[in-house]
Amino acid sequence: MAVSAADADLALGERVCRRITRHHARTFYFASHCLPRETRRHAYAIYGFCRWADNAVDEAEGVEEASRRLDQARATLDRAYGDGPASPGVLAFRRTVKEREIPRELFDALLDGMAMDLTIDRYPDFQALDLYCYRVAGVVGLMMTRVFGYRDPSCFPRALALGRAMQLTNILRDVREDLDRGRVYLPQDELARFGVAEGQLAEGRVDDRFRDLMRFQIDRARRAYAESGRGVPLLIGATSRLTVRVMGRLYGGILDEIERLDYDVFRSRARVSTARKLRLLAGCQLETIGEGLRRSWT
Repeated sequence: MAVSAADADLALGERVCRRITRHHARTFYFASHCLPRETRRHAYAIYGFCRWADNAVDEAEGVEEASRRLDQARATLDRAYGDGPASPGVLAFRRTVKEREIPRELFDALLDGMAMDLTIDRYPDFQALDLYCYRVAGVVGLMMTRVFGYRDPSCFPRALALGRAMQLTNILRDVREDLDRGRVYLPQDELARFGVAEGQLAEGRVDDRFRDLMRFQIDRARRAYAESGRGVPLLIGATSRLTVRVMGRLYGGILDEIERLDYDVFRSRARVSTARKLRLLAGCQLETIGEGLRRSWT
């Protein structure tokens, strides 16, 4: 059977999105294999756009070029939400946003979050940081909730909580990397409260004050993970529930690794080993199976 040029372009776009996800989001790619093929395609299309835009900004030489690239990303959104000719990657993305009815304002908020990195390198308090977390990660949770399908809209605040938890985890894991880029995401008032100066971060000095600061931050992230977990049963389909559980457990496992390193995020990057990923996956599978059995009797 002959394949039309449009179908060939769409298939190529799906492969491009899959490659981007596999290369740049190993944790999500690992978890995504729990999903049905069609849901996976949509998830990869969302991630493909988000990562493409993020890379374009990160790789820009200077604020001016980064701003131009953000404008290009917004133009790409215009094409995706339109009906005109488009590149293969945009065609795959267009199919997803239309079939899953994902509001454009979520992607606009994501780009606004990327723009914050061009002009803001310090956050005075958690309220300011939480806006950043909402824009760069929380909205992704809202997008993915629409990809997975949901039983009740009360799951949306929990999806935001998962995005917040994962972004906070990134921030704690990447203190050194972000500092090398001239950025400190840890709230300034909390650094002051625990007596941790930026000079100490630059030195990579881990003392009791830094450990107390990190414990405080990890507790906040874990509360967000716990809140997000209450939204998992509201998703449609055991495979979607399993995937979100796996994502939360794997990313939450990074916090455990930070503790195992005695909070030294300067000399080693906290990673969850493959063996532990498999153990966490097995635990999530058992939990999801048990949930399904309980549903069948209630």
